Amino acid sequence: MVSSAVTEDAGRRAGRLEELYERHAPGAVRLAFLVTADRELARDIAQDAFVKVAGRFRHLRFPDAFDVYLRRTVVNLCISHFRHERVEREYLQRESLAASGVEEQPELGTRDELRRALQRLTARQRAAIVLRYYEDLSEHEVAAAMGCSVTAARSLVSRGMGTLRTIVRSEDR
Repeated sequence: MVSSAVTEDAGRRAGRLEELYERHAPGAVRLAFLVTADRELARDIAQDAFVKVAGRFRHLRFPDAFDVYLRRTVVNLCISHFRHERVEREYLQRESLAASGVEEQPELGTRDELRRALQRLTARQRAAIVLRYYEDLSEHEVAAAMGCSVTAARSLVSRGMGTLRTIVRSEDR
């Protein structure tokens, strides 16, 4: 008797997780792709985010806001990825410069002008712009997803857009 009740409960939970994944995973992948511009990385980040949020599902304050928790986790993982990548890149540059004594070479951009410009922003500015304009979130939702105040989110978007305008204008010349 007890084992069949446990099995039924596990089946219901698995069905609920599957439903959550089917409903929210495509949006998480899209958000991660827009922030990272890398399809494989976006899939990995979205899957990692889903596993993290689903693992804490019972402990979420507002289980009906799963998408909000997932979005915030995706943004945090993207920022963490870029931070880690920057540290690696800086280390490798220091090592190669020390070994060769040659000055730094400018980084090559991507083909698409906007993606190239977005990649030049800080990870937080890029995430704020993607959330605001690509995900079409309000300033309050952007702030919640990024774990900052509405004023900070507004500032990140404003400064990021100013930098984008400057980059695009300079490339048009």
